[in-house]
Amino acid sequence: MVKVAHIITRLDFGGAQANTLYTASALDRRRFDAFIIAGPGGILESRAEPGKLVAARRLAREINPVKDLAAFFELRALLLKLGPGVAHTHSSKAGILGRLAAAAAGVPVVVHTFHGFGFHPRQSSLKRGLFILLEKICARFTDALVFVSRANMETARAAGIGSPEKYRLIRSGVKLAGYPAVTDRAAKRAELGLSSGDIVVLSIGNAKPQKNPRHFLEAAARLAARHPAARFVFTGGGEELEKLRAAARDRGLEKTCLFTGWREDSAELLAASDLFVLTSLWEGLPRSLVEAFKTGLPAVCYRTDGVADILQDGVNGFCPEPGDLDAFCAALSGLLGDAALRARLAAGAAATDLREFDIDFMVRQQEDLYEELLSKKGFHK
Repeated sequence: MVKVAHIITRLDFGGAQANTLYTASALDRRRFDAFIIAGPGGILESRAEPGKLVAARRLAREINPVKDLAAFFELRALLLKLGPGVAHTHSSKAGILGRLAAAAAGVPVVVHTFHGFGFHPRQSSLKRGLFILLEKICARFTDALVFVSRANMETARAAGIGSPEKYRLIRSGVKLAGYPAVTDRAAKRAELGLSSGDIVVLSIGNAKPQKNPRHFLEAAARLAARHPAARFVFTGGGEELEKLRAAARDRGLEKTCLFTGWREDSAELLAASDLFVLTSLWEGLPRSLVEAFKTGLPAVCYRTDGVADILQDGVNGFCPEPGDLDAFCAALSGLLGDAALRARLAAGAAATDLREFDIDFMVRQQEDLYEELLSKKGFHK
């Protein structure tokens, strides 16, 4: 049996974290013994299997050269002690430190999944260049570079990160059988103070700058008077949550634009909504968009990375350029004001081919990848 160490910065809410937890629990136990190494304090720690979560006390999201060096040595020591055949890293910080530590510890197979990048066009050229350089260095110690979207793969190729022979496309998986959720639509709306006649616009994500929730609030402010039946619901916590709630109150939007914080019933919220939106400025491929399409919701999302892999303008939604709030509001206003258009794009959303996003298919692909790489290394169980 092969030990597999999944290394992630912290088990907070998010697609990378949810997929890592699921993979660790669902890998074929006749072949793999999986565990997770993560920094402390994640809200999802309790979801890890008992005895399968190893704390890396010095691993943190914030960049600090001294603490990061200590985290590297801690990860190396843990990997030497645990002796995995495969180290699979996730997220930018753990991806860099974890791969360097795995190489230093002599782990036979090293895999990294890009759930998006630590660099993006809105960074300074110096900071972006540094992140790209680090990714190039770490790619040398990586046997397979996994991408969740074709756009991310092309970004890496253009930046010269790793050899394309190492590239693999494995989608960020969703439990597709759980969508659309079976729920009492009216009751679910009533929980949030919404009525059956409201047109509910839902967004799901972390309230942090990457997800750009300020544009969600601004869109609500621009469109509320023109579409009085519209209600805007942002589900997710994060560093900007309380500031967003205060800003909504200051603009008299507290009953029109709701910031719910994290909730466990996102599938039911999708089923109780009419439209899905994302204002993220950069992404890998958001699982929430897959969930929205499987629920049958048309979407308006900025054209970030993998979003364009499945969102087709005029077929299942609209895809304005990142940061173009005018175009975003125009597309959303068109949907809010045209029930026939909503119905047509909802049918397009429900018809979107999402088979490759099934979470169990994702796990099987990872198992096959591990076996392939272990075989190439001549690793014997």
